[in-house]
Amino acid sequence: MRISELSRRSAVPTATIKYYLREGLLPPGRATAATQAEYDETHLRRLRLVRALIGLRGLSVSATKEILGAAAAHAGERHQVLGLVVGARPADEDAPPPAPAPGAAEVDALIDGLGWEVSAHAPARAVLGETLETLRSLGEEVSPDALRGYAALAERTAALDLDQLDPDADPLDQAESALLRTILFEPALLALRRLAQENESARRNT
Repeated sequence: MRISELSRRSAVPTATIKYYLREGLLPPGRATAATQAEYDETHLRRLRLVRALIGLRGLSVSATKEILGAAAAHAGERHQVLGLVVGARPADEDAPPPAPAPGAAEVDALIDGLGWEVSAHAPARAVLGETLETLRSLGEEVSPDALRGYAALAERTAALDLDQLDPDADPLDQAESALLRTILFEPALLALRRLAQENESARRNT
């Protein structure tokens, strides 16, 4: 397809596509003339992933380029590629783990107790620890039993998430799908929780 068709099908302006090409976020098309090239479905899929990383994850162009480069270096390693794209693993594997955040010891103990395999770089570690510390400072304590219960629900949710990915798809396609489902479906998960809370409250009130 011509770049105009790529733009139409991706809903990305031609000028933006040309910028991504110059920055190396998209591979060059097949040259058909001195100033013309053709693009295929691979370019369309890559463009969608670039837009998801920049628009949904809020990454800069340089960070997106770094992640895509790291993902390409691990082509075929689905777990690694998925972690890179959704932000659970750093593009630089040699980067030192971040400094311990508030509540880090509690989160480490939870993860170890559950037997989960989670990267030391995972931002969710800090988010969980800081949230628990904030609740505690406001007089709201989440008991270890309740925390393990929530973790069990999260584990089931994660299994459902990954069960919906096409096992035969390219790792980058899987990562794009996981990224979209993770970010776009999170409000739906919150809505389901609210509905379930209302139902449970009504059930206990009868």
